[in-house]
Amino acid sequence: MSRDASSGFSPATYQPPLDLLQSRVIIVTGASAGIGRAVALSLARHGATVVLTGRNARKLEAVYDAIVQAGGPKPAYLPLDLENALAQDYDAFAAAIEKEFGRLDGLLHNASILGTRSPIRHHDVPTWCRTLHVNLTAAFALTQVCLPLLEAAPDGSLVFTTSGVGARGRAYWGAYAVSKFGTEGLAEVLAHEYEGTTLRVNLVNPGAVRTGMRALAYPAEDPGKNVLPEAITATYLYLLGPASLGVTGGRFEAQAR
Repeated sequence: MSRDASSGFSPATYQPPLDLLQSRVIIVTGASAGIGRAVALSLARHGATVVLTGRNARKLEAVYDAIVQAGGPKPAYLPLDLENALAQDYDAFAAAIEKEFGRLDGLLHNASILGTRSPIRHHDVPTWCRTLHVNLTAAFALTQVCLPLLEAAPDGSLVFTTSGVGARGRAYWGAYAVSKFGTEGLAEVLAHEYEGTTLRVNLVNPGAVRTGMRALAYPAEDPGKNVLPEAITATYLYLLGPASLGVTGGRFEAQAR
């Protein structure tokens, strides 16, 4: 069953109960700042044990401390450099989750890099490769090692963060746009492969949000006109929680229209 904006339902206005995610273990990549940080804090506030991952251990520790100080379930943080991680690093990551928690109920892929905004004709090839690797190939690799745990969950959820340029390409968005097209393709393939099982796969487009990446992409824009990351967490809570059971293969807008 797929449920998206065309069905008339908007998870952007979803109001989750505080115990929505009680006893669930959920990984958030890119959890050190921006949308990832906001979603991680919101997941914990609604009862989830959050596994924080990113490349900056100091920033992850700060999010860890914020969750603990707010009274959320004790989280974990596992730094993982998606640009340079090797196969054994991914294997070790998944093994650590299984050893520490014995389960995994959700995985949110939020980490990504912008690369450079430039015409394809002048796009730097190493930057192209790095952007595709971090945004797409690393997400594939992390998903693959986590699938056995997600398959074993009573109702596992896999969520990918996409972009407006992942559905319709625009000039000068280069590797970032292509990586998000690939992200959407990966999610659709997985949703089809797991159709009829307990594992659901969905996409979220956060829209214009006041983040560091947005500032890099639109340096002349007034950031005050965009919503804060904390304003768009409802869609993620809906998709990572039991209310979305049976909802798969969807692409959701995080901001109500």
